[in-house]
Amino acid sequence: MTDILKNNIPWIEKYRPSILENIVGNDDAISRLNIIANDGNMPHLLLSGPSGTGKTTSIYCLSKKLLGTKLVQDGVLELNASDERGIDIVRGKIKMFAQQKLILPNGRNKIIILDEADSMTSAAMQAMRRTMELYSSTTSFVLICNNSSKIIEPIQSRCSMIRYTRLEDNDIIKQIRMIATKENISITDDGCHAIIFTSNGDMRQAINILQSCAAGFDIINEKNVYYIADIPHPTMIKDMISKCINKDIDNAFTDIKNIYNMGYSPADILGTIYNVSKSLDISDEIKLPILKEIGFAQLRVSEGLSTLCQLVSLIGYLCKIKPK
Repeated sequence: MTDILKNNIPWIEKYRPSILENIVGNDDAISRLNIIANDGNMPHLLLSGPSGTGKTTSIYCLSKKLLGTKLVQDGVLELNASDERGIDIVRGKIKMFAQQKLILPNGRNKIIILDEADSMTSAAMQAMRRTMELYSSTTSFVLICNNSSKIIEPIQSRCSMIRYTRLEDNDIIKQIRMIATKENISITDDGCHAIIFTSNGDMRQAINILQSCAAGFDIINEKNVYYIADIPHPTMIKDMISKCINKDIDNAFTDIKNIYNMGYSPADILGTIYNVSKSLDISDEIKLPILKEIGFAQLRVSEGLSTLCQLVSLIGYLCKIKPK
C-alpha cells in the first residue's frame, strides 16, 4: 500500500491507451476510426455517448496516428468544458487556429477537438458552422458530447456521427484485472463485480474506484468497494424491492427509512434501486412499471425534491404494482 501512495499518477492517465488498438470496447467505433487513420481522409466527426467510454482517448490516439507524435502539439487544438464556449472563442481562437499555415504530411489536416461540445452556446454553434465550411480543406473538426441532440442540426449534417455505448462487463473486468496485476494489488471476484455495479459501464469511474480502494485497503473486495463508492449495498436494496413485489409494505417502509438514515443521499439510493431493479430476474410486466416509477422519482429528486418523502412515496407506488 505504501508503494501505491508514493505513485501519485492517477491510474486513469497512467493506463490511458496511446494507440487505437489498445482501446477497450466499442469495437465498431474504433474500427471506423482505424479506417480513417489508415486512409488519412478525415471528415468532421461528431462523437456521442456516455462518459468514460473512450471518446476523448480515441480521438487523441487518432490524432497521433494521423499527424505523428511530433506534430500533434502544433497541429491539434483542444478546447474542453473549462474554456469559454461563447461566440468570441469561435471568432477568435478557433478561427485563428484554422487560418494558421502549418506544414503537415500530405493529405493531413489540422484537428480542432471540442470536448463536451453540447455545452456550447447556440450562437457559438451557429458561428462555427460557417467556419467549418470555410476551412474544411485544411482543418477537421471533432465534436465530443454526451447528448448529440443538443448539437444543432446544421453542424450534425456536416459531421460523420460515431456513437459510443457503455462498456461491457467483460471489458471492464479485463482492464481492472490487468491494472491490479501490474500494481500488485489483491482483488477478489466479488470485488470485481462490485466495481462493475458501481461504475455502470464507465471505465474511468471503475479505474478511479479501483485506485481509491487500493489506497485505503490491502484487499479489494465487495465490502470495501461499496464503502469507497458510498452507495447502499445492493443486497439491502434487493431485499427491499422483493418486499415491495410481495406487498410487504410495512417492512419495505422500514428498510427505506433505515437506508436513508445511514446518510446516503436520495439520488444515490434511487440510482442503486434502478441498477438493482433492471438486473432482477422478474417478468417484464412487473419490471417495466418498477423502472417507470423509479424514473419519475429520480426526476422529482433532480428537480430539488430530495427528501425522504420521495423515497417513501416510491415504495408506496412499487407496492401497488400488479401483473396485468
